[in-house]
Amino acid sequence: MVAGLAAGAAQAQDSATLKKIKETGQITLGVRDSSIPFSYLDDKQSYQGYSIDLCMKVVTAVQKSLGLTALNVKMNPVTSATRIPLMANGTVDLECGSTTNNLERQKQVGFAPTTFITANRLLAKKSSNIKSLDDMKGKTIVSTSGTSNIKQITQLNTEKNLGMNIIAAKDHAEAFLMVETGRAVAFAMDDILLASLAASSKAPSDYSITPEALSVEPYGIMLRKEDAGFKKVVDDAIKNVFKSGEINRIYAKWSQAPIPPKGVNLNWPMSEQLKKAIANPTDSGDPAAYK
Repeated sequence: MVAGLAAGAAQAQDSATLKKIKETGQITLGVRDSSIPFSYLDDKQSYQGYSIDLCMKVVTAVQKSLGLTALNVKMNPVTSATRIPLMANGTVDLECGSTTNNLERQKQVGFAPTTFITANRLLAKKSSNIKSLDDMKGKTIVSTSGTSNIKQITQLNTEKNLGMNIIAAKDHAEAFLMVETGRAVAFAMDDILLASLAASSKAPSDYSITPEALSVEPYGIMLRKEDAGFKKVVDDAIKNVFKSGEINRIYAKWSQAPIPPKGVNLNWPMSEQLKKAIANPTDSGDPAAYK
């Protein structure tokens, strides 16, 4: 145990994040209010989800690596717009949400190995008959502020000369509400998030998601850039969850079984792309790495 404590102390010296966690006895997780099934508030106002379960595995590994008998976990709410600034300024240590790892973001933050792969698609009411982005010409579209999705939609709007009116919502719940109440025709977002919002809504059968995929979006737990000591502990923890097969149990719990608060089953099988990323872990922000 003495050797373990000495190793933990040495590791902490090499990493600003581990040093801070060791000194304060606390790790702060950036969590989301409405990113079902990854990170959200349930009916008891408690944060849970697929990303939070994975982050808790990392927390256990961090505690063990530092030789701490206890580690306080603080849940700090973040939004799509605040998550990167709050990571960069040291407010949160790990971001446990639904964040796409891309090359542009890698200039500002680091990522653990990819834990989910999704695609940017559109959700609309079936009555709107939206089958692709081209069907949105001259119509109002909503996406969430601070996401890669809204950036892509803005770019495509210009490139394809679609003349769409683009609204930025503060979070996914607000964006969905805009489609539900007719203030927007479609909501552009990651397909798994769209499926979960529709499944949890008052009338799930009213909505459809376009078959057209506008992008590939690999999700990863976000951490501070250029902190190799902390990244190694985080990466090893995620790789161990993959190697042990525990990832299959965690995935099935959140994507193929009834989830709180409404007991909705998303029936979202693991994609071949994700199976590959689990067999050969990668933190690449290049979509081509996931084809």
